[in-house]
Amino acid sequence: MIDQLMKMLEERESEMIDIRRYLHENPELSFEEEQTATYIADFYKDKDVEVVTNAGNGYGIVVTIKGGKPGKTVALRADFDALPINEELDVPFKSKKEGVMHACGHDAHTAYLLVLADCLIQLKDKIHGTIKIIHQHAEEVPPGGAKSIVEAGFLDDVNAIFGIHVLPMAPAGTVGYHSGYSFNGRAYFKLRVQASGGHGSSPHKANDAIVAGAYFVTAAQTIVSRRIDPFNAGVVTIGSFDGKGSFNVIKDSIEIEGDIRYSNKETKEVIDKEIHRIVKGIEELFGVSCALTFEPDYPPLYNNPELTSFVANTLSKVKDKNIKKVKEFPKMAPSDDFAYYLEKVPGSYFYIGCTPKGVKEPYFNHHPKFDIDEDALIVAAKSVGYVVCSYLRKEDAY
Repeated sequence: MIDQLMKMLEERESEMIDIRRYLHENPELSFEEEQTATYIADFYKDKDVEVVTNAGNGYGIVVTIKGGKPGKTVALRADFDALPINEELDVPFKSKKEGVMHACGHDAHTAYLLVLADCLIQLKDKIHGTIKIIHQHAEEVPPGGAKSIVEAGFLDDVNAIFGIHVLPMAPAGTVGYHSGYSFNGRAYFKLRVQASGGHGSSPHKANDAIVAGAYFVTAAQTIVSRRIDPFNAGVVTIGSFDGKGSFNVIKDSIEIEGDIRYSNKETKEVIDKEIHRIVKGIEELFGVSCALTFEPDYPPLYNNPELTSFVANTLSKVKDKNIKKVKEFPKMAPSDDFAYYLEKVPGSYFYIGCTPKGVKEPYFNHHPKFDIDEDALIVAAKSVGYVVCSYLRKEDAY
């Protein structure tokens, strides 16, 4: 069956490219992907599968392929939202929507999985078990789509889940993997400092919100340098300090917004505790009142070691012209809500190299000139195809 699947994928490589380019031309932002969801649902129309639309808290789609033979249940996921970025890439299939772009590769994720899923549907009588295809909305914007799909019960009967992300860290033909904690978790915070405004000439009659806010910015930088275990990753970023006013007026209030990244739950708890402690100290020190919002977004992404080893070993053993190298990738600082799936069931999120041909220093995901080598599409489809088929046919699969 695997050989037959690979041949089918090779014959439909150009279709993957066409789908990817259509999606790239027609991007939609998180929680606004109505037309993309319709396109995906129409792709499965009249196929012998169960299709659930509007899954989770948005336009998610879950397709269930029931194999002809008993076995385990495995899930495959691809996200399909775009980013609020104005595309600067000069390609024939450039985004038609001003200020919206598939700058993270989710168009590629969806394109490969649609074709792979269709091939698996045609071969379903030979499949041992069940395959759930999760086309997920809103990966880019918290609370994201993954958590709601988990909460809706779509993974309750799933034994393992796999997914991929295209990354320009290696040329097409390279598959990367990382075991254990692989992506950081993240959180958002907003601090409003309420003081007492006044005339710039009479600071003794006012209470300056900017001074209190500036102290918070400085103190917050000590959390990572003095409170976090040096062997754990933690980042505190102040992304916005809204204190604009008149040059001769002491500000009455300011707002600060920031981004938190952390490698594990313990680090998140330390950062959370320390930010709250600093805020309380500022209230006492400056006589101001503070309103703090601290919202964890996505948890750290933890790849099951056994299943990640299974992925690496499976793909290292295949003799395939499109899969040229399987290598370990480093742990990475970004976040991904695939982490919610991995909290629910064991699985592995691995990587597909996509550096454009002839490019030595590619633009990374989320850049307005982000691009991929479309050869990565067939690599993604084949890699996930090998993994899911090998997993389902193993009696001792993890």
